[in-house]
Amino acid sequence: MSVSLLEQPIWRVIDQSTLGAGFDGRQSFATDDAICQSAGAGESPCTARLWVHHKTVMLGIQDTKLPHLREGLDVLRQHDFHFIVRNSGGLAVVLDEGVLNLSLIFSEKDHLLTIDDGFQAMVDFIQTMLTPLGIMFEYGEITRSYCPGRYDLSCGGRKFAGISQRRLRQGVAVQIYLCVSGSGSGRARMIREFYRHGLQGEHTAFVYPDIDPNVMASLEEIGKKSYTMAEMGHAVLTTLQSFGQVHMASSLSPEETRYFGQYYERMIRRNQKLLETGAP
Repeated sequence: MSVSLLEQPIWRVIDQSTLGAGFDGRQSFATDDAICQSAGAGESPCTARLWVHHKTVMLGIQDTKLPHLREGLDVLRQHDFHFIVRNSGGLAVVLDEGVLNLSLIFSEKDHLLTIDDGFQAMVDFIQTMLTPLGIMFEYGEITRSYCPGRYDLSCGGRKFAGISQRRLRQGVAVQIYLCVSGSGSGRARMIREFYRHGLQGEHTAFVYPDIDPNVMASLEEIGKKSYTMAEMGHAVLTTLQSFGQVHMASSLSPEETRYFGQYYERMIRRNQKLLETGAP
């Protein structure tokens, strides 16, 4: 199912990986929502979006329920990181200049996709992409990583990628972060401190991850070879070309631009509401 899902007559590509530090994480998730609505309605083809955010922690909804959220967020501020609450599943994830994000956005207009269909399609895509680079990996939960999940990607027990999904109006956005360069354990230490200060030893109904920084790594650390964002972006395009015709798009369609405004306002309101207890 997943391979046929990847095989599309047209893959539209929107590359937002070089927008720089001014590119707000709330804009990113509003963009995926806009494309989901458009693709779900049959107005746009399946779309691949590449994106990079500078020094941003993407929080999950459960992270906002930490008993000492303010103190946890102070840790992120001390590391000079911004933070937003995303609208897809999962827990806190670190994004910076060494982390490439990829969204594959599908339509359910003609046939429904299971949760596993979406996850497996991304696993198969990344496998096709990384095999020519000599990178082999396993998937399965790395329990002591940050944002652990059934579709964590790892090499030798060290996680370098995690996948989430967002479903909206018959559109499905499957999102992955790939730690390309930098220190995986360094990112994990910051999130470990975020939880330590956010919990302060209190028992909670939701079980937050007990993070071991040694189980997180970047592809650079795993392969002992440097990879640039440009090289990884090229690998994404080459992989897409093996599954269908690729059309590069410089911007959203007029319909998507209209949707984007609505979803961006929604993200702003959502973050204000969920993070008000952690406001400085």
